[in-house]
Amino acid sequence: MAEQISRMTVPRFMALKDKGRKISMLTAYDFPFAKLLDEAGVDAVLVGDSLSMVVQGHENTLHVTLDEIIYHAEMVGRAVERALVVVDMPFPTFHLGPTAAVAHAARLLKESRCQAVKLEGGVEQAATIATLVSAGIPVMGHVGLRPQTVHQMGGYKVQRDEERLMADARAAEQAGAFAVVLECIPPAIAAKVTGALRIPTIGIGAGNECDGQVLVLHDLVGLTAGYVPNFVRQYADLRTTVRQAVEQYCQDVAACVFPSEGQAAK
Repeated sequence: MAEQISRMTVPRFMALKDKGRKISMLTAYDFPFAKLLDEAGVDAVLVGDSLSMVVQGHENTLHVTLDEIIYHAEMVGRAVERALVVVDMPFPTFHLGPTAAVAHAARLLKESRCQAVKLEGGVEQAATIATLVSAGIPVMGHVGLRPQTVHQMGGYKVQRDEERLMADARAAEQAGAFAVVLECIPPAIAAKVTGALRIPTIGIGAGNECDGQVLVLHDLVGLTAGYVPNFVRQYADLRTTVRQAVEQYCQDVAACVFPSEGQAAK
């Protein structure tokens, strides 16, 4: 059980960079897993639009709707007591102008108990980030590989344009973002970006010089069906464990050894 500490806030989250303490972040999409992550001591829980792929079974993150992500985020928000809860703004909720983005982000905060939103983009989203922050909505940026623009990028590819990456990260910071995710960026570039920013960088496939790391929970615990990125470290094989448990249950039912006498209602 993790040491009991007070609730993680945006200022406390930002201060971890100056303290030199690495930040841990994982995705969650429901009450049971969110509660487990919180109890285990993760610093932040991300209700990611990755739920479109790992929960709903779609081929990319574009399908999940605002109502759907609010539904999942509300469950996560009720489960988490100490970690910072961040929710992805799904496509295209922050592409419709700053005013519409505020309305959509406000729904996320009001209806899901989250404390911050995350959106993809740097230079081109600076005005939207600034408007959200001015409305009192904390924003986490996201540069590098941006899954919501997978069609424009031509697939899930490593992003190597150092000038563009630095410009995007700086734009997010200057607009008021409290942190920025760096996805699929060569470690050397991610280290430069991390050193250039005052706000924390959270890496995913960007090396260990970032201020923190984030992974999709289903990848980490071995529940992902299909392709798993090579930057993932699988800490458990729950897919095999669950399948074997269900297979044993089916065998026990067929053999009339479940339920046993002691497992019947009395």
